[in-house]
Amino acid sequence: MTLIQFSGVALGYGKRTVVDNLSFTIDRGDYLGIVGPNGSGKTTIVRALLGSVTPRSGKISRTSPEGRPARIGYVPQREVIDTIMPYTIEDVVMMGRYRMIGALSHPKAPDRAAVRQALAHVGVEGLAHASFSDLSGGQKQRALIARALAAEPDVLILDEPTNGMDLPSRTAILELIKRLHREDGLTIIMVSHLLSDVANYVQRIAMVEKGFFQIGSTTEILTSENLSRLYGMEVTVTDVAGQKLIIPVMPS
Repeated sequence: MTLIQFSGVALGYGKRTVVDNLSFTIDRGDYLGIVGPNGSGKTTIVRALLGSVTPRSGKISRTSPEGRPARIGYVPQREVIDTIMPYTIEDVVMMGRYRMIGALSHPKAPDRAAVRQALAHVGVEGLAHASFSDLSGGQKQRALIARALAAEPDVLILDEPTNGMDLPSRTAILELIKRLHREDGLTIIMVSHLLSDVANYVQRIAMVEKGFFQIGSTTEILTSENLSRLYGMEVTVTDVAGQKLIIPVMPS
């Protein structure tokens, strides 16, 4: 079933068009990676997915299996979260319920239960009363994923979820996201500049370039030709022990 459909969509700001004529679908159970250099339009597409950017032309539809508008859970980059405010992890995750609670209401038993369940699901239930600002990068990311899960989303969008992490933390977060996709059947969209993360976890890739957009399987999109054109330098793609390796070729 199609959850999100872009039909001839153009996106931009003011008089400037950033991406044009986007037509693609995101189906239930998809695991889509969005890649591209800075300024190519990745963030604009994410904002359109979230509904914060309105198409200049074309149409974006979001439909859940139940026929209501599809709910989008969003995990922003950790750097955009204010860590000065004295929020506990529980407070942060409860923010994911605000849309359901309503502006003038207070959390009720089902909301508190959903928060506890989300915390347990990502493995940080023991840190519920810890200060968000005191957490490690990996723990903060788990808390932000729990916040998105508390909203009971149909689609989970993660913006650079492993940015700035060491290898063990990065791998643990990627494995958590894979589990949410495989075991929970959650539809995942992951935006990342770390091509190795995208290449070895997602099922499909949307490659965003200035004036050009393509989407397909990892095998179709992650080719040496595509990546060399995208980044303006020679790039090779090879398989080692079942893992894709993306290697820039430095000029001699």
